[in-house]
Amino acid sequence: MIEFFTQHVWLIWILISVLGLIIELGSGDLFILCFSIGALAASLTAALGLGIVPQLISLALCSLLSIYFIRPVALRYLHRNDPNRVSNADALIGREGRVSEAIAKGGSGRVAIDGDDWKAVSADGMAIGKGEKVKVVGRESIIITVERVG
Repeated sequence: MIEFFTQHVWLIWILISVLGLIIELGSGDLFILCFSIGALAASLTAALGLGIVPQLISLALCSLLSIYFIRPVALRYLHRNDPNRVSNADALIGREGRVSEAIAKGGSGRVAIDGDDWKAVSADGMAIGKGEKVKVVGRESIIITVERVG
């Protein structure tokens, strides 16, 4: 088994690269992606039959070049340099949905937005019937505040 891996070092670099891509899915800052690109370059170096030193140099050089040239372009493309980028439940504010369970006067109900169902209260405390179109105007923990549209 060890003999197989010593003859196919390029496969180990491919596995390292794929593992880096999987880890990158959890982080999203695109640093690990650069090292995955470096591991791919090391894999090509190993496939050409070069030794471990050229493979490590290839890994380091391509990783650094990726950090300085590919990462900024990818961040610009993916994040659009929006300094006020909202995420998670904060992205719901301003969205429109339909009441899936009537909101009682002074109470709560449910609102469906893009397939997700949220506990909701009325902004003015008035009842909102099932099926009415509403707009999210606020959020407190996992409860959204809505108002009628139109």
